[in-house]
Amino acid sequence: MKNLTRRKNATALLEDYREDGNIQGTNLVRNLQFRDLVAFGIAAIIGAGIFSTIGNASAAGGPGVSLLFIFAAIACGFSALCYAQFASTIPVSGSAYTYAYASFGELVAWIIGWDLLMEYAIGNIAVAISWSDYFTAVLRGVGLGMPEYLTMDFLSASRGFHEAQTLLAQGQALSSFPTHMQEAFLAWQNAPLLGDFKLVADIPALGITALITYLVYIGIKESKRTANLLVLLKLIVILLVITVGAFYVNTDNWTPFAPNGLAGIMKGVSAVFFAYIGFDAISTTAEECENPKRDLPRAMIFTLVICTVLYVVLALILTGMVPFSELAVGDPLAYVFSRVNLDAMAGIVAVSAVIAMASVLLVFQYGQPRIWMAMSRDGLLPRAFSRIHPKHKTPGFSTIVTGFVVAVPALFMNLTEVTDLTSIGTLFAFVLVCGGILLLEEKQKAATAAHRGFRVPYVNGRYVLPLLLLTAVALLYRFRAAEVSGLFSLDGGWESFQHKLPLLGFIGIAAILTVLTWIRNLSLIPVLGLLTNLYLMTELGLTNWTRFLAWLALGLVVYFAYGYHNSKLHQPQGTKAA
Repeated sequence: MKNLTRRKNATALLEDYREDGNIQGTNLVRNLQFRDLVAFGIAAIIGAGIFSTIGNASAAGGPGVSLLFIFAAIACGFSALCYAQFASTIPVSGSAYTYAYASFGELVAWIIGWDLLMEYAIGNIAVAISWSDYFTAVLRGVGLGMPEYLTMDFLSASRGFHEAQTLLAQGQALSSFPTHMQEAFLAWQNAPLLGDFKLVADIPALGITALITYLVYIGIKESKRTANLLVLLKLIVILLVITVGAFYVNTDNWTPFAPNGLAGIMKGVSAVFFAYIGFDAISTTAEECENPKRDLPRAMIFTLVICTVLYVVLALILTGMVPFSELAVGDPLAYVFSRVNLDAMAGIVAVSAVIAMASVLLVFQYGQPRIWMAMSRDGLLPRAFSRIHPKHKTPGFSTIVTGFVVAVPALFMNLTEVTDLTSIGTLFAFVLVCGGILLLEEKQKAATAAHRGFRVPYVNGRYVLPLLLLTAVALLYRFRAAEVSGLFSLDGGWESFQHKLPLLGFIGIAAILTVLTWIRNLSLIPVLGLLTNLYLMTELGLTNWTRFLAWLALGLVVYFAYGYHNSKLHQPQGTKAA
């Protein structure tokens, strides 16, 4: 057990990071300034969330969903402050993996690193597929359509074809099928044969992944310039949407403000949180920042503020332009302009969505290789993953592997069933980072004092946390009494009760943490960050929890087969554990 909790303290981690730019002799280039970090953050956050999921959230909650964006921003803000302290104290690549190594120890660090690899990979695959959908829609809009079998993944085409065949056998006409089913039928029917194999592949998804991976591979300057340009373009479009849309707002659509009550607003929790995923990717740039201790904390907080303001205003504009019930569509920003007969604006929005998706893919393709690199430098992965390209000064091998990991599944697979793993993986990272701040304050005050930069403001949670939890329970009884009463009920047997396990687990952890906060006067902000993110994890359903735990179990097999024995802390000449 002692070996599993062996830690690198802040001093040991910073010994790997020398101010002359050399990180264990690799010489990464510190080229990022504050404005570049903010651009990276906005590039990562403003993507699928603002162009798609905001519609379903607004349809469920009405104009009141704007309050949910503020709530989600506060919840993310707790985590952002914790990330900011770690990034300032330990300005080393690796994000939550590195921070867990300094606070929880090696085993938890491996678990969070393995989790981040899943989160980034699946997230990038989903973004590549979404980008392909928007891109092909724009091409069709200008009369440059591609064959369906070159714009759709194999699984979607196969499933759609067999569903369509069943309906055709029942006498229904192909033209009456949903558009996606018609496209799947035609893709499968017209696809060329390679032996007995239907050649159906999402070529645009492959193309954008290859292009972005090439940009990330050749250097940080090229990645930075591209990200800055893409962010500038999409911010211009979003401000244009807000400005033009404001003239078409009908304030009668804002009444009632919360047509489905608190329950309706809270239905959009997962969708709204998904719209904020990405600010943590800024922390992967630590070793390429000119002044990471100063700029990383400021960039994270500044990015969240900018995106929250844009989200709240956009939610009000959308629900003001059309009745909220009409917004349950995949492209709400384009839809509202089509609804008011501004087709030119709808086209501009569609093009901007392509730009937004590309910028998200760029940032996460940039961040993932640096997590591989950090884990490799600690000996938990083969040494090749930390190899730095002598010319481009990037983790070249890790970048190429990341490109294949994203491009190949995006070419053939439909991952709609597992995209929620991105959210649960991100939330898990947030939980550990917030918990890590609590542990770091307890265990490593002396070790971190010399390197202290930004620090999470201390607010004693002894009395505030119990009061907040009692208030939350009272509100639940007031607005969702039936659900609270049924939480501990065994009606429906195991099939029903098992879906309550995540929430029951949260209640137990909240009770334990409340007692610890009372006894030890724990800092309120990281405690609230831990609890809010853990609660959001309970909203993602038992199926996602099962898949997530299965992935972590596979990671443990890899760790004990390779990482445990090859860890630098396991070697006599390695860095001494804290």
